[in-house]
Amino acid sequence: MKKTLTQRGFSIINFEDSYRIPCSIQRSSMIGDPHIWVGTEDRMHIDQARAQEIVDILNTFIATGEL
Repeated sequence: MKKTLTQRGFSIINFEDSYRIPCSIQRSSMIGDPHIWVGTEDRMHIDQARAQEIVDILNTFIATGEL
């Protein structure tokens, strides 16, 4: 994974999925509550609460291999 900045100065982390498809996690410019963009070209726009829910799911997957 490689962390850089976008042309507008927002943090972005680029990586590839298991099929070598380019993916990214990028800080959103949305005003108000912090948001990020996650995914491939069809990205999800999520806030901190949704990110926490996803982290909980991913932690379960890491620990058990299940959702």
